[in-house]
Amino acid sequence: MSLLDAFKPLHAGMIDWRHDIHRHPELGYQETRTAAKVAGLLRGFGCDAVVEQIGGTGVVGVLRQGDGPMIGLRADMDALPIPERNDFDHQSVHPGVMHACGHDGHTAMLLGAARHLAATRRFQGSVVFIFQPAEEGLAGARAMIEDGLFERWPVEAVYGLHNLPGLPAGSISVSPGPQLAAADKLVIEITGRGAHAAAPELARDPVLAGAAAVQALQQIVSRNVSPAETAVVSVTCFNAGETFNVLPDGATLKGTVRYFSSETGDLVRNRIAQVLEGIALAHDVSITLDLQRGYPATVNSAPQADFARGVARALLGEDLAPPQEPRMIAEDFSLMLQVKPGAFGFIGNGQSPSLHNPRYEFNDAILPIGAAYFCALAETALRRPPHG
Repeated sequence: MSLLDAFKPLHAGMIDWRHDIHRHPELGYQETRTAAKVAGLLRGFGCDAVVEQIGGTGVVGVLRQGDGPMIGLRADMDALPIPERNDFDHQSVHPGVMHACGHDGHTAMLLGAARHLAATRRFQGSVVFIFQPAEEGLAGARAMIEDGLFERWPVEAVYGLHNLPGLPAGSISVSPGPQLAAADKLVIEITGRGAHAAAPELARDPVLAGAAAVQALQQIVSRNVSPAETAVVSVTCFNAGETFNVLPDGATLKGTVRYFSSETGDLVRNRIAQVLEGIALAHDVSITLDLQRGYPATVNSAPQADFARGVARALLGEDLAPPQEPRMIAEDFSLMLQVKPGAFGFIGNGQSPSLHNPRYEFNDAILPIGAAYFCALAETALRRPPHG
């Protein structure tokens, strides 16, 4: 029986787990119900150890099968503060909160893998199942690491998987090198002097200065970053004024900076500061810049990425294991990859609404494929020696 066939009897149960988690979404560090469900299921599967409250609401399950290496498999559990606009039986019961990024599916896939590996134990060594809280902007990976995750379970490598709308359903793509961008948060406060809109000469106009800043910031990447590198500067919020006939005292701009290499990030950050200094002088306003570093780039270790892609190819075939193109979204699995070698891959969700969309829905058909991939990683990395 193939590994994919072995998950057919488990598929209905995985759907039930996911639907229950989807129905009861919880925000970062509030995943108490989800964590309790995960821990209870892991104990029921027969895991050799289950530890709760790692990094707040994180859960770790361990399977041991003799002496050998130890690998980690990770899924995230938190939801998003988005009102759900789907209409099905398992829609969110919590107004304003939903699983719009598929973490319910990631959790169900890793639970399926844990159930199968606990029952079969076709490996030599230890498998660590990492159920992480607070991926959505709250750095749950860092919290687990600082709580001793890799000291208590010194895995040789760690692997993660995220669904991706637009990729063929059930395909799995993994590649070495930078895969997801670093993401910094940009907040600009402009302070001028308000006046009547009919007397602009009496004002120090923060709206005009803000408009100049938006235009100038968009030129940094095109004129300062090498075409061989990749970066994004996006101003996404511009707040100023309350009415039509008053020039306000101030304006606030917010946005994001994305990049893969730290050198490019340093260049862009320095240029932002320099550009804003010039705009402040030209418009006779004061400008304060708060540029907060977020998640670093997600960089897959070459040996582990090549290994993971080989596992995907063996499981699914060449056509359903394509290379992964780098993307400018961010992910806190990057923090684990700064501590341990490993690889982060994507599983296709098919043609569905995008991630973080109020009508997004995880594709239940891919649950057994993701679970089988996690199992194949463990069984291949921890292959038992032949008896003879």
